[in-house]
Amino acid sequence: MRKIISFLLLSFVVYALQAQIKDPVKFKTELTTLSDTEAEVVFTATIDKGWHVYSTDLGDGGPISATFNVDNKSGVELVGKLKPVGKEVATFDKLFEMKVRYFENTAKFVQKVKFTGGAYAIEGYLEYGACDDESCLPPTQVPFKFSGVAKAGNAAATKTEQPKAEQPEQKVVDKADKKEGATPVASKDSSAMMELVPATTTEAITDIQPAVTSSELWKPVISDLQALGEEHGQEDMSWIYIFITGFLGGLLALFTPCVWPIIPMTVSFFLKRSKDKKKGIRDAWTYGASIVVIYVALGLAITLIFGASALNALSTNAIFNILFFLMLVIFAASFFGAFEIRLPSKWGNAVDSKAESTTGLLSIFLMAFTLSLVSFSCTGPIIGFLLVQVSTTGSVVAPAIGMLGFAIALALPFTLFALFPSWLKSMPKSGGWMNVIKVTLGFLELAFALKFLSVADLAYGWRLLDRETFLALWIVIFALLGFYLLGKIKFPHDDDDNKVGVTRFFMALISLAFAVYMVPGLWGAPLKAVSAFAPPMQTQDFNLYKNEVHAKFDDYDLGMEYARLNGKPVMLDFTGYGCVNCRKMEAAVWTDPKVSDLINNDYVLITLYVDNKTPLTEPVKIIENGTERTLRTVGDKWSYLQRVKFGANAQPFYVLLDNQGKPLNKSYAYNEDIPKYIEFLQTGLENYKKGKN
Repeated sequence: MRKIISFLLLSFVVYALQAQIKDPVKFKTELTTLSDTEAEVVFTATIDKGWHVYSTDLGDGGPISATFNVDNKSGVELVGKLKPVGKEVATFDKLFEMKVRYFENTAKFVQKVKFTGGAYAIEGYLEYGACDDESCLPPTQVPFKFSGVAKAGNAAATKTEQPKAEQPEQKVVDKADKKEGATPVASKDSSAMMELVPATTTEAITDIQPAVTSSELWKPVISDLQALGEEHGQEDMSWIYIFITGFLGGLLALFTPCVWPIIPMTVSFFLKRSKDKKKGIRDAWTYGASIVVIYVALGLAITLIFGASALNALSTNAIFNILFFLMLVIFAASFFGAFEIRLPSKWGNAVDSKAESTTGLLSIFLMAFTLSLVSFSCTGPIIGFLLVQVSTTGSVVAPAIGMLGFAIALALPFTLFALFPSWLKSMPKSGGWMNVIKVTLGFLELAFALKFLSVADLAYGWRLLDRETFLALWIVIFALLGFYLLGKIKFPHDDDDNKVGVTRFFMALISLAFAVYMVPGLWGAPLKAVSAFAPPMQTQDFNLYKNEVHAKFDDYDLGMEYARLNGKPVMLDFTGYGCVNCRKMEAAVWTDPKVSDLINNDYVLITLYVDNKTPLTEPVKIIENGTERTLRTVGDKWSYLQRVKFGANAQPFYVLLDNQGKPLNKSYAYNEDIPKYIEFLQTGLENYKKGKN
């Protein structure tokens, strides 16, 4: 009975580990002979939906590139580099702030090799990185081992070296044999592998400890964490948010000189064209509905023509971001009064004449279409910016939802004034205030144009728009906007009225205050309000901001020993050099005075980088969940610790421990809720004090 209970408990631990570990990518490995002297090592991956595997040669500071690594080889030479095969997605990744290439659904990597004659053997591993929208896996290895004898003729005699533990599927394929229907023969070479007894998760830890750690601190605590609960990431932008963004854009367009003066004329036209007031109101409703249909159709057309994924790629592509930057600068210059951007007049005249010659619903629809063409010089910049922003969701319907909000805001006054004609008398008259709104939009267009230029700058590594340069330009733009609203700056279409109204004064106050708010950012202040627009903090050349939290240790065993000797609890921070969400947590949450005080004074902070490429003294082979793995770097070691002890493999990942390695609270993932993080730390501290008493 004891054996049965022990077996059930052990099975539960193994099952819990497998349930928590993310395994979104599955690789198959094969050796395909091309000729008597050449072959290819082919890695083929199946990728879960929502995940992607990064390609080769992505450069430093970003995600893990796919690399081909050889431990031992004889009778074989590598030919060229590892090559990605198939459809790559190339885009600017906002998470890593750089241009990346990756595969979705399936990936294939090929390494060509050359046989030098006689017996051959090659052993090594493919290392790759994978991410989804919320987290990334640590560097992951796909081991392989092939051997055989290179012979003359079409069918080379080959064999596959299989490790005794279960590995990703590996086989040797001869293209000539395939044609003849031959089946390759696989065999094992026990002398080439380190003998490992199949082990459970707990046994695997015992195997590795003589080479990695001499303590009992690596034992799993997965069941404890499951009992306490786990954290989850944040959701993407909702459709409601997209709709509201579009609605606000429509309201801005409504108060421009291209739209506002048309409202009373159009409503009066509908009420006068028919003696029946009800029919006039119905026509006005139809007119408003036609506006909605036109703009929603525009949003749908954009995604149907380009496709949702293509539109998303365009929105983060460096070249197109430069074009967006230039487009917004031109629109801003137009709003300032340098020139007027208009569609060809014959288009509007043609549609207008067609509307006059027709009757019924078609004439009303054509009138709405005429409004869309005539007002393009004011609505075009707003619509363009809106479509670029919502396209980053990658959803087919997102631009349509944004356009729905925009069109409803634009059409609303036509229907409301038709229902309540007396409101027309109280409607503000056209005047200089509309030009003030137009120029204000010009300043905003100019500010947002810099964001698009920043994306291209980061992609190409020009370093033209470092963080302090970007902030300096924004400070100047919003300061000038404030001075304009106070009447200190004049543009060609502004009137000579020197009076500044109360509303305009408060707008100036807000703009100038925002400019002053950004000034400390020139010396490294976080500026949370603009963190979504400004370049990353790592591009800041001059940083005097010292309210940062730094780890006491970057080694788990040394940090735990220090905590035991000093009687303090431990905070483990599993992170990565390329983990941008980790940096966001450090900048937005750890800099809070209460959080930094708790971490610095009450905990021993141990930061473990799972992508640290420093080699271990010697590679260590372990068995994890029945699969043999080789730990070669310090990052491999900490990634292994995170998996086997805590049942997780995504970063950022925070765990609070006592100095015996037992959890004090549930783990914490990416969530910038400061009060929640403070509660996380305080609960762990309270539980540690209770355990000591």
